[in-house]
Amino acid sequence: MDEATFLTDISRNPVNASILSRWDALGLPNAWLVAGCLFQTVWNVRSGRVPDAGIKDYDLFYFDPMDLSERAERESQASVNALFGDLGVDIEVANQARVHLWYPSFFHRPYPVLDSAEDGIRRFLVAETCVGVRPRECHAPFGLAGIYAGTLTANPLVPYPELFAAKVASYRSRWPNLEVRPARPGDS
Repeated sequence: MDEATFLTDISRNPVNASILSRWDALGLPNAWLVAGCLFQTVWNVRSGRVPDAGIKDYDLFYFDPMDLSERAERESQASVNALFGDLGVDIEVANQARVHLWYPSFFHRPYPVLDSAEDGIRRFLVAETCVGVRPRECHAPFGLAGIYAGTLTANPLVPYPELFAAKVASYRSRWPNLEVRPARPGDS
């Protein structure tokens, strides 16, 4: 599947479309709308559901290595809340430059220092869910075909089989047609 089709499809979700239409007002460095609100929109459309059905939240990644403080991230969150408060959804903001500071205590697993927001996008548990967009641009390090095929593959960069299994169970409870696919040797 090509990027133009994907960008059109995710914009069928009115919340995604609204976020992207206000993108220039964000003011976050190297920002991306990521993950669930994107691939779940495609899965909803392909299964005949309303595009935004069951999407729990919308995630924004950005990368600011100059300020790794929790305070700065809270200020970014407050700014995003003010900008998008009328949408009536939760939008979560995360500075990917500071994930390594909190991830180990929250998930009890190590996490590397990231070089960019794109590096963070590459580290979701399921390879097909590693996707981010901003106006007229898509970053999908494992491609887009798996989203449309409805496959779920463990991300070789995040080798936590029990967390992968829990994520798969959650997704398949809502989209039972999704299929787990074994990782191919050399995927990364």
